[in-house]
Amino acid sequence: MRSIGHFIGGKEVKGTSGRTADVFEPMTGDVQAKVALASKAEVRAAVENARAAQPEWAATNPQRRARVMMKFVELVQRDYDKLAEILAREHGKTVPDAKGDIQRGLEVAEFACGIPHLMKGEYTEGAGPGIDIYSMRQPLGVVAGITPFNFPAMIPMWKFAPAIACGNAFILKPSERDPGVPMALAELMIEAGLPAGILNVVNGDKEAVDAILDDPDVKAIGFVGSTPIAQYIYERAAQTGKRCQCFGGAKNHAIIMPDADMDQAVDALIGAGYGSAGERCMAVSVAVPVGKTTADRLMEKLIPRVESLKIGTSVDPSADYGPLVTREAVEKVKSYIDIGVKEGATLAVDGRGFKMQGYENGFYLGGSLFDNVTKDMRIYKEEIFGPVLSVVRAKDYHEALALPSDHDYGNGVAIFTRDGDTARDFAAKVNVGMVGVNVPIPVPIAYYTFGGWKKSGFGDLNQHGPDSVRFYTKTKTVTSRWPSGVKDGAEFSIPTMK
Repeated sequence: MRSIGHFIGGKEVKGTSGRTADVFEPMTGDVQAKVALASKAEVRAAVENARAAQPEWAATNPQRRARVMMKFVELVQRDYDKLAEILAREHGKTVPDAKGDIQRGLEVAEFACGIPHLMKGEYTEGAGPGIDIYSMRQPLGVVAGITPFNFPAMIPMWKFAPAIACGNAFILKPSERDPGVPMALAELMIEAGLPAGILNVVNGDKEAVDAILDDPDVKAIGFVGSTPIAQYIYERAAQTGKRCQCFGGAKNHAIIMPDADMDQAVDALIGAGYGSAGERCMAVSVAVPVGKTTADRLMEKLIPRVESLKIGTSVDPSADYGPLVTREAVEKVKSYIDIGVKEGATLAVDGRGFKMQGYENGFYLGGSLFDNVTKDMRIYKEEIFGPVLSVVRAKDYHEALALPSDHDYGNGVAIFTRDGDTARDFAAKVNVGMVGVNVPIPVPIAYYTFGGWKKSGFGDLNQHGPDSVRFYTKTKTVTSRWPSGVKDGAEFSIPTMK
């Protein structure tokens, strides 16, 4: 059986803790590999390796750092199919979905190729008598990323690409459920010319996470995962003075106005609600039709579409979605469906009984659809993270606007309408971090920033785009005056520019 260790000092190394975790193939339910779980000592070894390599990398001019990133992009494109196959077999998402996972990460690496421009400071000549002021951006040192199972290519690249381009060394702690692609990406970075030690991958569980949080040489941490863990990491990192950005759970709403193109809205809900088996932080899990007529029309079209979803293996090119990541994930989602039934929601489509012929031990679950969900129900309040869509009927626009605005989570929201005034009012007023207008999954492109509000995000700066450069650098401001023409003598009042 395949063994997966860690990636430290430019090469894969065996784990020494004696602890491992199973890596499953979700479509069959079989264990396909054992991944090492790092001890505190192994995390410390990775940090020391990174700390030793970082100064020389920081001293490398930004254009040369950009060339490494350019070569990395080229190599990922070369290995696209191989990486997508690894990802699909470890995560469960279909190969086309896996390719999208890789592509969205690669776009941030492409953005990071512009680091010579992105790291430019500011300059003011003659700010005062003979005084010039300028600023410069400098790397933090050793930084870290703790990334989730649901995007094992995209989110690691969102983290390490800008961090490394800025001149930092990076410790990546990916999910132990699907570590194959993060390890492969580290190998490609070395092949692209990255010095050994600048990107280290430590696989592990909470012990590794806590070791990263408590290490004095780790200056910043980026995290994506569930809200309770995001809050735990943010608070613990803050106690040790680390810069931190943490992104948590979501309950993304889609508002369907009476004037919406209903076929477009249904297509969007099916793709955004059930794609990747709903295991996306930007999945639409709540549909909010406005008015009874709109709700009835929506359900009339949604029910047959959910019933006809094609669930298949990860390598079936015709499948709408594949298996969930683990058996525990399947049982968790089923338990939420049970809760919804007990709470009184109408289960219009029940996916609990789905079995994949020939793959009965795989982690499959059919699509489920609830109607008449109310905002006091747990299936509305909590993140389910599976192929379950809840329909919450709103009597008017103002009630629909209030639902996502008042919810604890504030990651993404969408509105479907043909009316520009309504869309503009909604985008301005809704209390959510990312908004789509007739776009179901409003994930910004790489040169904008990604991040939710409320319990979906902790920290002042978002992921990728300009915020990533701000997060992974510190600003130094220099005020200079040369002696020529300057009078001697001490000044005891605060300096001004009069």
